[in-house]
Amino acid sequence: MSEQAGISTAKEAADHELVLAFGRLQGAANRLEYILGRALEVECGISHLVFEVLLILGRAGEPGLAMRTIAQEQVLTTGGVTRLVDRMEAAGLVTRVESPTDRRGKLVRLTPLGEETTVRAARVHVENIKEHFVAPLPAADRERFAEDLRILSHTARDVLPRLP
Repeated sequence: MSEQAGISTAKEAADHELVLAFGRLQGAANRLEYILGRALEVECGISHLVFEVLLILGRAGEPGLAMRTIAQEQVLTTGGVTRLVDRMEAAGLVTRVESPTDRRGKLVRLTPLGEETTVRAARVHVENIKEHFVAPLPAADRERFAEDLRILSHTARDVLPRLP
């Protein structure tokens, strides 16, 4: 009998061990996103999404990244990333510059304020990660857990379609 055939009621569906495990993962991610995101807002004045884009740009370095690349990294539409970058530019965190390889294209890069904000926010974020994400786990399991998350993240990323 297949696993699907073993689910014949809503109660069985709700109590299925895989449904429960994924629900716990999703619930933990949502709660941690709220806790850590709220700390970034309160202590640094930026959203977690803005922080993630700052990290992407920091990782990329010079000359910057195209909007499409940022959109793909954050699983956003190009319109959504354009609005986000507009707000970040207005806040002085990023700037748009001419692409050295595409005369029609613009690249986004960190400003000095964006660099400073990224460093300050990362320090806050790391302390909150230690407290809320790492400390609750048994020390012996932390490295394997981090590797498992990397595998899940990359597998899911590879399944998503690339933006045109």
